[in-house]
Amino acid sequence: MQEYKKEIDLIINEMYLIQTMNLDNKTILDLGCGEALISKELKKNVLNIEIFACEVDSIQLEKNIKNNELITKEDEKINYLNYPAQELKFENETFDLVFLFKSFHHIPVNEMKKALIEIKRVLKRNGLVYISEPLFQGKQNELVSIFHNEQKVREEAYKNIKEAVRNEEFKLFKEIFFNTEVEYSSYEDFKTKQMNLSYNEDSISADIYKDVKKKYEEYANNGKVKFLKPFRVNILQKI
Repeated sequence: MQEYKKEIDLIINEMYLIQTMNLDNKTILDLGCGEALISKELKKNVLNIEIFACEVDSIQLEKNIKNNELITKEDEKINYLNYPAQELKFENETFDLVFLFKSFHHIPVNEMKKALIEIKRVLKRNGLVYISEPLFQGKQNELVSIFHNEQKVREEAYKNIKEAVRNEEFKLFKEIFFNTEVEYSSYEDFKTKQMNLSYNEDSISADIYKDVKKKYEEYANNGKVKFLKPFRVNILQKI
């Protein structure tokens, strides 16, 4: 296992990776789902799939529940719940697969081990946990870290994942590094998508907004920016 990879040649949409997995007739848990964009795609395109999506941000959870109520096809609906990863109120061996899309590092550091224990508990025998984490590198990361520096929590997340494999709680099934293309049409577009989010705990000062705008404009071409955002995926199997 490795935390970083300096040169990453693979450029894909993460959905491509997920589509290579056999998800038909599976029961899936999406932890820290945010808007649950990937889970929504899976519900539309995968046969007989049941998804439970957990989000502890009450504002985002309320939006998800309201949007879910508007869905007319029953088989496209998702079960939304307010369970943190470290306190999953499910029976043992409920799920075939657990997804954490860019969310494991948001678990409190002192609860990460407990979260992995809970994930293992709710996974069926030989079930998989798919953990996708953004790397602390690249131009977009330089920009975002001005107002939301996640270096320490991302390092702790990787350390806990690696330790779980070393302690044979899980087997490393696969490790993948890739880049995803991210585009912003303007600084305002970047601000809306990255700064004006309910999970940004601290208010962002006027001076920080200025610093971010200045840095954004260094990368911009006619106001537009395209970044390659690097990720690491660890797919672990329950032992």
